[in-house]
Amino acid sequence: MTRVVPDHPLFAPADAQAMVDSMVRWLERAVIGLNLCPFAKSVHVKGQVHYCLSAATDAEELVAELETELQALATMDGQVRDTTLLIVPHLYADFYSFHAFMDRADRSLRRLNLEGTLQIAHFHPQFEFVGTDADDITNYTNRAPYPTLHLIREESIDRAVQVFPEAETIYARNMEVLRAMGPEGWAALHIDPAPVPPIRLDHTP
Repeated sequence: MTRVVPDHPLFAPADAQAMVDSMVRWLERAVIGLNLCPFAKSVHVKGQVHYCLSAATDAEELVAELETELQALATMDGQVRDTTLLIVPHLYADFYSFHAFMDRADRSLRRLNLEGTLQIAHFHPQFEFVGTDADDITNYTNRAPYPTLHLIREESIDRAVQVFPEAETIYARNMEVLRAMGPEGWAALHIDPAPVPPIRLDHTP
């Protein structure tokens, strides 16, 4: 069973579960289903993916949450938690603002002395590769239902590369897959995000 964290105190449980479910569908149908990342299936079926919903509404709050999750992943047994998806539904609807935040994310890695131990990647519903148009289908290789910070163990990457030594070919292969399926094929996956509810400011359980 996939490990999830649906009951955030600032979200109604049903809303939190719906957002996490959207991310699980994306992982199963796009990332794993299209084999965009050959290494994702193993950690998913073992229940080693940690989904964390962020309640951050500004960069400072997100940095604090990110650092908490980085420290938790670094200290936890990899057999229990191999990777973390920090989902940010209330912040950075604009891709370029989210992309700019990655400088701060990397500074957090350095501040916590976790460079070489963990990496941070990012996904976004409006992700754009440099030099592409916004509607270029290849951008969907990195488009997730919500802005998401992906916290990854360096040792997991090293093991995956040993199993799949031609890892540098994944990028080009993914582009070919998306071009072949086209926008209609992507839409047929039905991985649209669940609506983003307002944060419950009263913290009612």
